[in-house]
Amino acid sequence: MGKAAKRKRKVSVPSTAKGPVKSAMAMVKSNPFEVKVNRQKFNILGRKTKNDVGLPGVSRSKAIKKRTQTLLKEYKEREKTNVFKDKRFGEYNTKISPEEKMIRRFTLERQKNYGKKNIYNLNEDEELTHYGQSLAEIEKMNDIIDSDSDTEERGTLSAELTAAHFGGGGGLLRKKASSGQQDEEEEKPKSRKELIEEMITKSKQEKQERQTQRESALELTEKLDNDWKEIQTLIARKTPKSEKKDKEVEKPKPDEYDMIVRELGFEMKAKPSERMKTEEELAKEEQARLQKLEADRLRRMHGLDEQANKKKPSHVSADDLADGFILDKDDRRLLSYKVRRIGLEVTSVKASSPTSCSKQDFCLVSFCFYFLVPESYETFKSLLAGRTIEQQLIILDRIQKCNHPSLAVGNKAKLEKLFGFLLEYIGELATLDLPELRTIDKLVLPLYNLCQMFPEAASDSIKFILRDAAHDMEELIEVKGRATLPGLDMLIYLKITSLLFPTSDFMHPVVTPAFMYMSQLLTKCRITTLQDVIKGLFICCLFLEYVSLSKRFVPELINFLLGVLHISLPKKRAQGYTVVHPFSPVGKNLELLLVCDKKDLESWQKQNLPLSIVTRLKETSRTEMNHIRLSCLALCFDLIKKCAALYESLPSFHEIMHPVRVLLTQHVPVNEYPEKMQEWYHSALKELENKVKQYTPLISEKKKPVPLKQYTPKIVKVLEFGRKQGGSKKEQERKQLIQRHKRELKGAIREIRKDNQFLARMQLSEIMERDSARKRKVKELLGSLSAQEGEWKAMKRKRGKN
Repeated sequence: MGKAAKRKRKVSVPSTAKGPVKSAMAMVKSNPFEVKVNRQKFNILGRKTKNDVGLPGVSRSKAIKKRTQTLLKEYKEREKTNVFKDKRFGEYNTKISPEEKMIRRFTLERQKNYGKKNIYNLNEDEELTHYGQSLAEIEKMNDIIDSDSDTEERGTLSAELTAAHFGGGGGLLRKKASSGQQDEEEEKPKSRKELIEEMITKSKQEKQERQTQRESALELTEKLDNDWKEIQTLIARKTPKSEKKDKEVEKPKPDEYDMIVRELGFEMKAKPSERMKTEEELAKEEQARLQKLEADRLRRMHGLDEQANKKKPSHVSADDLADGFILDKDDRRLLSYKVRRIGLEVTSVKASSPTSCSKQDFCLVSFCFYFLVPESYETFKSLLAGRTIEQQLIILDRIQKCNHPSLAVGNKAKLEKLFGFLLEYIGELATLDLPELRTIDKLVLPLYNLCQMFPEAASDSIKFILRDAAHDMEELIEVKGRATLPGLDMLIYLKITSLLFPTSDFMHPVVTPAFMYMSQLLTKCRITTLQDVIKGLFICCLFLEYVSLSKRFVPELINFLLGVLHISLPKKRAQGYTVVHPFSPVGKNLELLLVCDKKDLESWQKQNLPLSIVTRLKETSRTEMNHIRLSCLALCFDLIKKCAALYESLPSFHEIMHPVRVLLTQHVPVNEYPEKMQEWYHSALKELENKVKQYTPLISEKKKPVPLKQYTPKIVKVLEFGRKQGGSKKEQERKQLIQRHKRELKGAIREIRKDNQFLARMQLSEIMERDSARKRKVKELLGSLSAQEGEWKAMKRKRGKN
């Protein structure tokens, strides 16, 4: 054991130790408790040892000193905010020029220094300056006189002046100067006056020399110019054009960039425009304009003069020459009427050209410009009664603009009621004997504008109409067992719904109920007349319009088209396919669209079916009825073609369209129809047959095969602990980065822990200091109180003795 200990001691301090170990050994002699020597079990050749010797005390003191200079300083100043404020006037104001900044700063500096430094010194005056120089220094007249004049001798005094004012001192000075010239040995310093005179003479002499040099240079240049002109006449010779062309050098073509830059220089610069007005401002301006027009109309109606309210011209005397009586232009004013056109623009119709104004324009003048929202539907109806379509649109537009929600508090509720009135008015126009479909078409625009302003009120009104219609249909089914298709007003409401609200939404509070209502119409309402067929085809068109974007499958649509084809066939051929409700394979109304008259078949031409034809079917002749039946059949072929194009992407497309294809290919008498009808038929059938079946066969999910058990030994590489395993360069770099990250993370955690401990010690020391100060103060107070109490007791004892 003793030998082993000696061997360890010898190994711990090798002879090849360098500077740190030697310095540590030197410190061991002075204070061995400050040094920590990290001993190694074995001395390995080639291994660099960095931390053989450590100084924990020194490093701890350095760390504490660094933390007191940084962390403790931040901790003490954690609630302090020091901000540098630049109080120079106008330093960050770009609107002020630098000259104004300097003048303002100078005035502020003068104001700061203004006032007497000592309030008791009455003789203290402000020092006046000129261009930064004190006026007191300028008045000493110490500046050198610089004279540019050639004739006058400023700064010198004549002999007469000196003799008159100074008693002939000038002569004595000249005598002394002449004697001084004779005696060169005796040199005296010159006076200030002599120096000034000498400087003046030198400057005049230099100026004279410069003038003579300039004149001589001018003379030489003139002489040289004259000589060159004489020589040039002898040398002058006109070069021929051929030589000029040879000598001419091609000018370099301008670069594209330079051309673009020059073009940009000539382009018009952007000019600032007026800001966009808000909706409230536009509404106020429109209301003010309509009120002014209404006031003008009332004034004209009562016969008031427009010039009566204007200020009369002041009296001008006859002697006044500037009376303005000049006939430079024709000041006569023509009679004009302010007319409100459909384009919402105010125009002028002059009386000098009566043919320029139509009867319609004069009719527009007859009603007022400012309207209030009607309180009831009867008032609204009377307001629009007897008006043309254009006048009704103008009235509705003025009602909206005069009662905009931004102009008053209750206008929103009034305009919401206006939407309901307008919707009811459209339904009433549709129920007339001759429905005014053109008027309804024009009224959709103000209805759309109101819907955009108040979407909630509009949706509530449409939902109320749909709810009532569905409820009426259910009551009819319960009472009579069957229901009929609705009137023209309900069909128009369904069309308006598609115009006002988005139909491609998956769920919509208005469109979804309308969708369900239309599907019930095509399944629950029996088809007994030709009017029902036309209404059903109109609903089918609406269905295609609703699902044009979402491509939602509607089975009621396909079934109804199949039924329409079924009722166009004779009874004996209605076999081989299934007909569903509202159509029946047997019964009375099985040949509603069957046309047997060959003359009617030959005279038929394709025509669109207007909705107004529903109300006029009773008045039509037999030939017209047959033509309408053929038009319905052509429309059915067109709808089948559109359905095929819409649903071609469905995987079950062929199964859905199979009954329709069977009916078209096996039962429809194509040869009996006219040529135009045959074209519609073949286009629909071609659209159905061109679609290829696209079925993906069902395939079971592929699974990885389970391997058989094998009894071969599994060889696992045994890794030696503590050794770095080999690998690629990227793997080694990645491992090094991971190791470095771990080391840095541990060091950061260690430093944070030490910082927290340091702050905790500082906080504890602050608390201990506060506690000790409080205890000291309490002790002092208790001592003073006990002393007072002793004195009081002593006084009390003295009083008791006395």
